[in-house]
Amino acid sequence: MDINLEYYKIFYYVAKAGSFTRAGEELSISQPAVSQSIKLLEDSLGTKLFMRVPKGVKLTPEGEALFSYVKRGYEYIKLGEEHFLKMLDLENGEIRIGASDMTLQFYLLPYLEAFHEKYPSIKVVVTNAPTPDTITRLYDGQIDFGLVSEPFQVKSGISCQRVKKIRDIFVASSRFLDLKGRIMEYRDLEKLSIICLESNTSTRKYLNEFLQENGVVLNPEFELATSDMIVKFAIRNLGVGCVVKDFAESALNSGQLFELEFERKIPERNICIITSKQNPISKAAKRLLDMLNNI
Repeated sequence: MDINLEYYKIFYYVAKAGSFTRAGEELSISQPAVSQSIKLLEDSLGTKLFMRVPKGVKLTPEGEALFSYVKRGYEYIKLGEEHFLKMLDLENGEIRIGASDMTLQFYLLPYLEAFHEKYPSIKVVVTNAPTPDTITRLYDGQIDFGLVSEPFQVKSGISCQRVKKIRDIFVASSRFLDLKGRIMEYRDLEKLSIICLESNTSTRKYLNEFLQENGVVLNPEFELATSDMIVKFAIRNLGVGCVVKDFAESALNSGQLFELEFERKIPERNICIITSKQNPISKAAKRLLDMLNNI
């Protein structure tokens, strides 16, 4: 049965108002047009939906049964429409972001603070994961955009924008003071206890590729999930840690750690914003992206 949904809308308003005339006024259509629509609906369904009463109309038992479903469906549609309009007005909605510890802490966080101050009603969900996992979530449409660190590979349809340079360094504490101020070669690291991120991270991949180009293969004594933990392990003299410099800055400034020096520094890489051309994003997410690009 293919019935014009507009008839159900008019049916809803007549049932709510108890009058063809008042329903017409709410819908801005004439009373005869309301009556004609209800007649066509009744003819299509093969039953009377309203009965006349002194002050208007009331639902028949069959009309009551139908209205119980139409009411829920129509009001749910109205609720969805209101929610959608709020999203367009930045009064409501949700932003889903994928970011690693590093990209969140040293790039995204201050922008989130500024965005939340301006749009406090927008819900922001940040999924904390390594770069490969963030890329997978973007492919699957689970996030609006991601903040990742090079190196990474993406399929077609993914846009990438570099937003901040970062540099990887090796750091150590008092146990390794004999190395302080000495110009080292990377093969010297093979003799040391090394603390690195886990192998599934873009940072570890970048480090391995750079060292292999220099004929060096590391077998880390500790492989940790976060760079903050690498800094803590290095401060406790558990080994030489490899981290993005931003993570170690405080410990370097306080003298708890020092940076190992090499003939050639590890080349800088970038934090990048990645978006998918296949996945539409909300107006709120687009506004945050505009802030990331412009501030």
